[in-house]
Amino acid sequence: MITCSLRYVIDPYKLAEFEHYARLWIPLVNRLGGIHHGYFLPHEGANNIALALFSFPSLADYEIYRQRMTGDAECLAAFAYAEQTRCIASYERSFMRPVF
Repeated sequence: MITCSLRYVIDPYKLAEFEHYARLWIPLVNRLGGIHHGYFLPHEGANNIALALFSFPSLADYEIYRQRMTGDAECLAAFAYAEQTRCIASYERSFMRPVF
């Protein structure tokens, strides 16, 4: 199993827009073969950092997901929403392997 960890720098004045974006992606990742573990929004401390975690059986499965995303109308609409609202300033993607 491989877990993708996303660290977002968001516009704290557009938290509602980012939360909407997050809610769009959870079912999309699940539909396209992953397991979404949720988004984690600012509560206390830094008000412009958010996280997301989702897993796939392997890095190869993640790459298939990435290919499928590019032709999926709902995924493209979610990307367009983030671009239109400019709720995300930047993000970093890392891959982790869980230890149970």
